[in-house]
Amino acid sequence: MAVGGKALFCLIPYRSVETPEPEPIYFLFKFLVIGSAGTGKSCLLHQFIENKFKQDSNHTIGVEFGSRVVNVGGKTVKLQIWDTAGQERFRSVTRSYYRGAAGALLVYDITSRETYNALTNWLTDARTLASPNIVIILCGNKKDLDADREVTFLEASRFAQENELMFLETSALTGENVEEAFLKCARTILNKIESGELDPERMGSGIQYGDASLRQLRQPRGSAAQTKQQCNC
Repeated sequence: MAVGGKALFCLIPYRSVETPEPEPIYFLFKFLVIGSAGTGKSCLLHQFIENKFKQDSNHTIGVEFGSRVVNVGGKTVKLQIWDTAGQERFRSVTRSYYRGAAGALLVYDITSRETYNALTNWLTDARTLASPNIVIILCGNKKDLDADREVTFLEASRFAQENELMFLETSALTGENVEEAFLKCARTILNKIESGELDPERMGSGIQYGDASLRQLRQPRGSAAQTKQQCNC
């Protein structure tokens, strides 16, 4: 949309769906949903947040936001998800939202070779602007339109393997693999935190503690060794 020759960008919040919280929120993860226009990114987010298909979906202008609290590996985690516009004219705006993202869904349309061919550019942006350690899952959306497929499962799977990405085919219409895509990405981030590969304390990690008191429960790697070195007894 343009008024007086100036582009307007909107930030439209989705309703946050929060599951009952038997425990305090342990982590907050910043997620991105990226890919070319028309791939169904907003519909994927809407299906994940609202558990239904978004019938009146238009191209996203700027960014949209949604959040949901989920259980990942026995821990309560809040996913804060930024759905970015896929049109080229908004790229300079949406790129600013990449900073500090822990995970991303990289989406293409299995019925559109053009959206698949653009994946390399989106992937480069994510790893350059967000973090080299960002966890990315490749999503071949519109699986329900298999009869119109232009991109085979095998070639997309090979692309994912070559670029060290996880991979699922999804359908925002039926909900197939939508929740699994977000949760699989979140589980990988949590595993990397627990192994010490990702540090929530590092600026720009895209990870925050939901409860400040939980920070004290996680002893940084090597801290025990440092304590021994400092002890002169």
